[in-house]
Amino acid sequence: MLDDVAGWLRCPHCGAALAFAGAALRCGAGHSFDVARQGYVSLLQPGARGSGGDTAAMVRARREFLATGQYAEVAAALAGAAAVAWPRSGPPGCVIDVGAGTGYYLAAVLDRLPAAAGLALDLSRYALRQAARAHPRAGAVGCDAWRPLPVRDAAASVVLNVFAPRDGAEMRRILLLDGRLLVVTPAEGHLKELTGPLGLLGVDERKRERLGDKLGPHFDLVSEREHLGVMTLGHRDVAALATMGPTAWHADQQEMAARIACLPDPVRVTRAVRLTVLRPRP
Repeated sequence: MLDDVAGWLRCPHCGAALAFAGAALRCGAGHSFDVARQGYVSLLQPGARGSGGDTAAMVRARREFLATGQYAEVAAALAGAAAVAWPRSGPPGCVIDVGAGTGYYLAAVLDRLPAAAGLALDLSRYALRQAARAHPRAGAVGCDAWRPLPVRDAAASVVLNVFAPRDGAEMRRILLLDGRLLVVTPAEGHLKELTGPLGLLGVDERKRERLGDKLGPHFDLVSEREHLGVMTLGHRDVAALATMGPTAWHADQQEMAARIACLPDPVRVTRAVRLTVLRPRP
């Protein structure tokens, strides 16, 4: 619920604290933001895109695929890392998921942290509608991950970033000094059995280097671990997997369906992700 996280938010116009006034969030300067009937609030900065992010079809596909449990091990690993990172003393902050999508991973972390509240940040209104209902202790807020986040300084004990855009300076700003940033990225070989046959975007060979370039000035490495597995996917699962990712922006759906029909049914597909834990630099 937004009630649980409103105290960690700030006005995207003036940076002042936000509080509930009826069915809206309002700052002391009078800027007001209505809560959508689906339970989320848009705190986009002036001049930012009024809409964008994942489409309704992409979000629907992501929800369908994640419901199969094929990424449950990734969610469990993330939740375990968050439990280790959670402060043992002092007043904790919240858990913030930057680029939260449907809230699947945030919900898994909150299940592991019974005293924590969570904040799902995403640009897509379709994803936010799902994230607002993902967990009873989570609120969902619309914003652009490439712009200053509508979150107070040092609000979070844990920041999650799973297959999502990352602005190192902003994620450092919203983290407590003893907090942790947990980043999940695809590793070498991820979905390799589908990349060629379906024309999916492959893993950038410089992925780790680029991650270091973006986050290195603001964070120090704590740990890094690859999580490998093999998924057995039917054609329906493969279609959802292909539709929920960035390939969906430029793929022809009829051509994609024809390519999927040429695959074995079911097909065994590699899942390879890297979980990186980082601490903020003073």
